[in-house]
Amino acid sequence: MIYYPLATLMLAGIREILIIATPQDRDRFEVLLGNGQKYGISIQYEIQEEPRGLPDAFVIGERFIGTDRVCLILGDNIFHADTFINSHILPNLEGDEATIFGYYVSDPHRYGIVELDAGGNVLSIEEKPAEPKSNYAITGLYIFNCDVVTVAKELKPSARGETEIVDVIKHYLRANKLQVETLGRGVAWLDTGTHTSLQDASNYIQVLENRQGLKIACLEEIAFTKGYISRSELLLLADEYRNTSYGSYLEKIAK
Repeated sequence: MIYYPLATLMLAGIREILIIATPQDRDRFEVLLGNGQKYGISIQYEIQEEPRGLPDAFVIGERFIGTDRVCLILGDNIFHADTFINSHILPNLEGDEATIFGYYVSDPHRYGIVELDAGGNVLSIEEKPAEPKSNYAITGLYIFNCDVVTVAKELKPSARGETEIVDVIKHYLRANKLQVETLGRGVAWLDTGTHTSLQDASNYIQVLENRQGLKIACLEEIAFTKGYISRSELLLLADEYRNTSYGSYLEKIAK
């Protein structure tokens, strides 16, 4: 599923990417993606030796982040909509506020939930509440300034022994530096963390691709259409998949 988060970042113009993985998966990702050069981007890798919570990604990636604004996307999250990048991500890559993305769900007790007032301002954040105050789940996409590294370092582990991303979000809420982008009905957010949700996502992607004849999250196509690689470079990538439908698709895009 790593292709979908990478596609989101590439479409948003983010070309410096750090992948944080388990020791078992790190080498597999590097074999699959390399250093990103063939896509016209830069990919680096770090290992999280043991589960320490999502905020640990900012600690691990401190040198990578430096003084830049940072976007974190979870590897099992899929976002799909024609206007998602331009309407929701790009406007928030600049600025000084932390940004989270809320998505209306029918089963809010399963998620971290954000409560909003009539003006769309954040009132509260709750993690898997028994009595949710809203139906807006916090998705696995976050944008912060580089000071999130300091915030993450100062967190204390929760009862389950890990630091929690909801505590990072609450820090910015208390500082009045948190905004939420609510995603409308035209946006699909798929969390593929379970076997059932993975199958649902697979069916969704298959239906769209079969209907349109267009690939979703095709990194080579995105790299070409964004101008990260040339037509000749795309054709070289297509040649790696010669005599396959994927190779034929890339040749079609190049022509």
